[in-house]
Formats: sequence, structure tokens, C-alpha cells
Amino acid sequence: MTFPRRLEPELLDQLPADDPRAIRSRRDLRRVNAWMLNAGRMAGLLRTYIDAEPPRTLVDLGAGDGQFMLQVAQRLAPRWPNVTVVLLDRQNIVSDATRAAFSALQWRVEPTSADVFDFLSRTPPVDIITANLFLHHFADEALARLLGRAAELARLVVACEPRRAKFVVRASRLLWAIGCNEVSVHDAVVSARAGFNAKELSALWPRRGEWELHEHDAGLFTHCFVARRTAPRGPQG
Repeated sequence: MTFPRRLEPELLDQLPADDPRAIRSRRDLRRVNAWMLNAGRMAGLLRTYIDAEPPRTLVDLGAGDGQFMLQVAQRLAPRWPNVTVVLLDRQNIVSDATRAAFSALQWRVEPTSADVFDFLSRTPPVDIITANLFLHHFADEALARLLGRAAELARLVVACEPRRAKFVVRASRLLWAIGCNEVSVHDAVVSARAGFNAKELSALWPRRGEWELHEHDAGLFTHCFVARRTAPRGPQG
């Protein structure tokens, strides 16, 4: 059973990066991602929908500490060498250990601290844009603007987001049972209320003929969106 999207502030977004509650919540988020199987899903979608030419550039929106994309990279690096990955977040919290782990995979990592709209307005075209548990932070109007710019920049866009359903909200309230703190439980409930279902992201994608769109629920808690370019970028990219 579904209900309208409801956006509310998430506590982690308001805490300083070095706040103990924020540090604990980021650790909880890694556990939740593992529980949702999102790293494997993201890697599988990227392998399935990339075209024959291996990617060279990837931007991960809302990358946080980079651990999620590192897990994706570990699955992809054997077939995709020498990728440059931009980890975009409002806070630069990517550790030296995470940077070294990317380097060990022969991926070049560029942690970048910026507002997503400022970044997308000035970045050159890239091969892939990804987002994990990020798009649901935006109201539809802002999200349509974000997706519109992504469509100008990339040949493949892949997102794994919360599935919006009442049972997901109820399950989110129980995350304390696996050791998540109060920040994580609050934000999980808020995220579930702001998530997606059906073809809501596809409806916000620019109405252009050169894109192939895929959108579906995956497992109990994840909603996936893929946009693959089927025609070359125009002269303005």
C-alpha cells in the first residue's frame, strides 16, 4: 500500500561530521546498505546497462564517506580498470584508508565537497552518474532539475532509493533491533516516507527520445531507476 511522498529534514544532514551521533549513524548506514543489498544491486545494474565501451568517469552523488561506492568498485574493478570516480557530498569525510582502497583497485578517486546543483552546473560530461539513497532528499521540482542536468551530462544514470510503502516505514522503526542509533532510526523512517514507487522517477526524467528508462522495486526495501542513453550527446553535451 502506498501514500504520497512526504519530505522531512533528516537528522544526519544537520549534524557536524565529527559529532559522535553522526559518526555512529554513518556506520549504521553502512549496515543498512548491506541489509538492503544495494551495493550488489548497483554493481549489477551498472554491468547490465553500460554499453560496450568501458566507462572512464563516474560521479556518485551524495557519496558520504565513500564506503558504498568502494563496495561497488570492488565488484566492478576486474572488468572496469582505471575509472576516475568523483565522490560528491556536502562534507568531505572520505578517509585516507578509503582513498587507498580505491587506489588498490586502480581507480582514481576524487572526493569533492559541493552543493549538488552547483557541481552539476559546472562539471563536464561524464560516463556514469550514480546515486544511492540520495534522490529522495529532493522535492519533485528540484529533482526534475537535477535529473535534467544529469541527462545532459551522462550516458548512464543509475539510482537505488528507498521504496515508499507502509511496511517499509514500519520496518524502519525497528532498526534499533540491529543496533542502529536514534538518528539512524529517525532518518530511515523519514527516508521511507520520501521514497519512490511505480514510475515516479521516470515521470520526472526529461521527455527525450534518446533515452531508455527502467524503473522497478528490488527486494523489499529498494526502488531502482536506470536511464541509458540510446543516441549520442548533442553538440552542447
